[in-house]
Amino acid sequence: MRVDLFDFDLPEASIALRPAEPRDAARLLVVEPGRDFADRAIRDLPNLLRPGDALVFNDTRVIPARLHGIRTRPGAPGQRTEIMLHMREAPDRWRAFARPAKRLAPGDDLTFGHTAEGMACEGGTLRAKVVEKAEAGEIVLAFEVSGPVLDERIAALGELPLPPYIAGKRPTDSRDVGDYQTVYAREPGAVAAPTAGLHFSDSLLAAIDGAGLARHHLTLHVGAGTFLPVKADDTEGHRMHSEIGHLDAATAEALNRTRDAGGRIVAVGTTAMRLLESAAGEDGRIAAFSGPTDIFITPGYRFRAVDALVTNFHLPRSTLFMLVSAFSGLETMRAAYAHAIATGYRFYSYGDASLLFPAAPGDAA
Repeated sequence: MRVDLFDFDLPEASIALRPAEPRDAARLLVVEPGRDFADRAIRDLPNLLRPGDALVFNDTRVIPARLHGIRTRPGAPGQRTEIMLHMREAPDRWRAFARPAKRLAPGDDLTFGHTAEGMACEGGTLRAKVVEKAEAGEIVLAFEVSGPVLDERIAALGELPLPPYIAGKRPTDSRDVGDYQTVYAREPGAVAAPTAGLHFSDSLLAAIDGAGLARHHLTLHVGAGTFLPVKADDTEGHRMHSEIGHLDAATAEALNRTRDAGGRIVAVGTTAMRLLESAAGEDGRIAAFSGPTDIFITPGYRFRAVDALVTNFHLPRSTLFMLVSAFSGLETMRAAYAHAIATGYRFYSYGDASLLFPAAPGDAA
């Protein structure tokens, strides 16, 4: 499909730079194709679902994945470089995006942890070698240490990677350390938050339990590729970056039992949806899953595992707006976003949420 079909005008004032306080004070737009939009609050979610439905949350935890370093090369002056880790490939290796990437080459050494004056910062330093260079500024780094030791060094030296549409307007601060993490995050490895989950407070989770709704967790480590715009003119020309996910057999079987009993599977976030759809067979049965997925969902995709979706409002021309358009219908979502803009909903990672239901078969294109 043409990518410009997924474009829309968004006023700068609609982009949220801070989350709602408290978390569950966010607004919720309910979108049921064929019905009028309903303006609700995220706190209403337990009453908008049915007892026996199951919500599926992504429990990945955001790591401080932005690193600042110096490139060293024999006979050449040092070059400042910014690295955004986005997918771990081995205990000592990460795939990453680099700026400026054009000045890096395989064999270059990078040292992270220097201050602006060239001195080592309090967290010490960390060295790595560029072992591969790919397109679009992507590199593979082999670090001098591995496993938990590497994790500790990254935690000491890295910065929380706020999305560029926030980071370009204000610096990251101490509030973001808590705000940009779900209350149920437990598996470190993401470089972007599963932002639909940011709305859920402990009290909202308790209300979900009290409403007879089941809660389950999976893990998809969100990569920096989620920030990348679609530059191709047609969706066929876009390449998704892989992300590592895990869904255990017990959770898969519990979700299958939910559907067998007439309940619905509600994905909390597009990341949960993408992993559930990656784990589902043609018959809709969900199986255990562990490994990379690069699933790219656009209109025409037949959903197999997910019956409803809680998600934030996404960027124009983004793969995530394509996904929600595949689920609820492109014209429905264009109208829903126009309604959201006109009525003051807040967009993107720190913005408000929507509860989406699927279009009738054949109506999503």
